[in-house]
Amino acid sequence: MTRIPSRRTALRGLVGASAVVVGFDPFTRGWAVTDTGRPLSGIPRLDGTLLTDDASLTADADDFGHIVHRRPAAVLRPGSVRDVVAMVRFCNLHGLSVAPRGQGHGTNGQAQVEGGLIIETEPLASIGPVRTDSSRVTVGAGAKWSDVAKATLAHGLTPPVFTDYLELSVGGTLSVGGLGGQTHRHGAQVDNVLELEVVTGAGELLRCSPSRHRDLFHAVLAGLGQCAVIVGATLRLVPAPETVRHYILPYGDLQTFLDDQQLLATEGRFAYLEGQVGADTAGAFNQFAIEAVAYGPPVGDTPDDTVLLRGLRYAASGAQITDLGYYDFLDRLAPSVAALKEAGLWAYAHPWLNLLLPGRSTADLATTLLGALTPADLGPGVVLLYPLLRDRLHTPLLRMPDDPVPYLFAVLRTTPPEDTATVQRLLSANRSAYDTVRAAGGTQYPVGSIPFQHTDWKRQFGPVWSRFAEARRTYDPKGILVPGQGVF
Repeated sequence: MTRIPSRRTALRGLVGASAVVVGFDPFTRGWAVTDTGRPLSGIPRLDGTLLTDDASLTADADDFGHIVHRRPAAVLRPGSVRDVVAMVRFCNLHGLSVAPRGQGHGTNGQAQVEGGLIIETEPLASIGPVRTDSSRVTVGAGAKWSDVAKATLAHGLTPPVFTDYLELSVGGTLSVGGLGGQTHRHGAQVDNVLELEVVTGAGELLRCSPSRHRDLFHAVLAGLGQCAVIVGATLRLVPAPETVRHYILPYGDLQTFLDDQQLLATEGRFAYLEGQVGADTAGAFNQFAIEAVAYGPPVGDTPDDTVLLRGLRYAASGAQITDLGYYDFLDRLAPSVAALKEAGLWAYAHPWLNLLLPGRSTADLATTLLGALTPADLGPGVVLLYPLLRDRLHTPLLRMPDDPVPYLFAVLRTTPPEDTATVQRLLSANRSAYDTVRAAGGTQYPVGSIPFQHTDWKRQFGPVWSRFAEARRTYDPKGILVPGQGVF
């Protein structure tokens, strides 16, 4: 991705609107904007900007979770991949921690770093070129999936897997996995990456793939930023439908809901398959709905309701069936997100719980976890429960239960951030839920807020831990990358 347009300037960095960062003071381990009288380490020449103003540091000491606040010493807004290389090398030399930040959608300080450098990847947002006869596109790590979709759809193509919320960066979701309703067919987003361009923790710019630097490739995908900063990715593309048929199928019984989901997942009857859980009027979480989507021409036949719904035991009187344009379906959360922002709820704390359950135990585990959940503790959030297929998931660091049909269980909580007692109670509840699931052979999907220690991460990665640790020693020997999660 080195062809990103350069904005080379003679400035070494900017603070606010005009103050210039003149160097790094090894004595105070801070960025100097005036002469300190002590020898300073010069800042590399940059195409972009290096910021130490209060507004920039405060913004990057927060994330979508609004729970953890680690204040960096500086923020890099790169004008090129060269800037990332130069500043990672600089931080390596001076022992400064580094974390990349895309859209800041982490919920537990994953992309924060105390006293170090945040690299905002948003400027690295190039896409393409895209050709109609192509099966791939190369994009910058800061490109949002919404923009990737728009660019590729102009040529009748699409990435095969999307998360439900499109305004996330490519580099961000590839660092954790990228699960969605198409995963039962195509795997996670990380399973659809052909090549990466990364800057290692040692400051080396490398391309990696299944055939080149294979160990690095597998240590970066779903690797939580521990070995390298993703600056670009080449993604697989498939033909896109023009329209889809969207189904909401209600269920009043958990086991029937799960059985029908598993049937649909294993048959591959729908292109997209998820599920939601809601509360009844008494506050019990016993209302279930399958969300399924069939793709229409030119990638499939016009959906036939009789064929697609045959044998399913949903409550027919409550079913909702809608035809949508493909992008309208992908971006269907946009109106809800706009409403949450207008109501101020987007700025609430989000102590999310994201777990991966073994299919054989999903009914029992879901009964236990939902039984402990109250509408007050969920707030204006949602509960997701839907199946994946293990044989579609091939990325080593995206840890799945040893089960052919694992389930994603996500409690996307929303609560006032100033109510710190409730936030801490929900974090403790998340940990208890994780312990219950782990005892049954489950794992966590690491986009949520579960208190985790180094030993927990070793257990999470299990048989691939030794290879992961070896990659960390090889590609980030000084251990400067993404310390916030405590993986190493």
